[in-house]
Amino acid sequence: MTVPLQVLVTGATGRTGSLVVRELQQHPNQFMVRGFARSREKVEQAFGTTEGFYFGDIREPSTLTSALADCQALVILTSAVPQMKGIPQPGERPEFTFPADEMPEVIDYQGQVNQIEAAKAAGVKHIVLVGSMGGTNENHPLNRISNGNILVWKRKAEQELIDSGIDYTIIHAGGLLNEPGGKRELLVGKDDTLLINPPGGIPTSIPRADVAQLVMQALLEPNARNKAFDTISKPENAPDASVTRDFAAIFAQTTPGL
Repeated sequence: MTVPLQVLVTGATGRTGSLVVRELQQHPNQFMVRGFARSREKVEQAFGTTEGFYFGDIREPSTLTSALADCQALVILTSAVPQMKGIPQPGERPEFTFPADEMPEVIDYQGQVNQIEAAKAAGVKHIVLVGSMGGTNENHPLNRISNGNILVWKRKAEQELIDSGIDYTIIHAGGLLNEPGGKRELLVGKDDTLLINPPGGIPTSIPRADVAQLVMQALLEPNARNKAFDTISKPENAPDASVTRDFAAIFAQTTPGL
């Protein structure tokens, strides 16, 4: 009988992070999942219990120590989150900013480096990091939010992970959809080619639930290790699409390095 993999999921109350926690919880023979979050209240709202959750702040590395004890894998789903500046007037475009102490350099770079270093100290063998497409373009609109360069800092942290010596899987997700998973054909690529020239001009998006499934499969599939890739999905019920079931085949298309 195999022993379940001990996995810590950070950013566990986020819209994608909470789906990853639930996905892993549905397979208790394969995973013993822990969640990491800042807010006890948000955990109770999302899951109805705080059992199996650890509370701390990725900006404070010491708060990660007990959460990572005895874990074999870490899933990083933390990210700086822009907030709207005031209420726009009719016809005005909303403006966004980051809280002063939650800029991308702090959350998406240093916060992720803190997690990588804490995981290495704890003996974690595999880190799955969910990031974003668009990182090859320094002029991407997301980088202009409060001049935060969020995709730049995410990519720097990803390179730190690659250089850490820990096995990695880096998933650059397209635009995230709040739609059911398991109903689409998933596509993988590299260097934002799917973003720049999507096949058939399809939307460059993917359901969060499919990203959660990719995370789970990456933890199980040896061929997902030491790979980084972009991912989007064909529209549901697209005439030329077949729902992705063979994740080993998906990971076989991916390559090492950013």
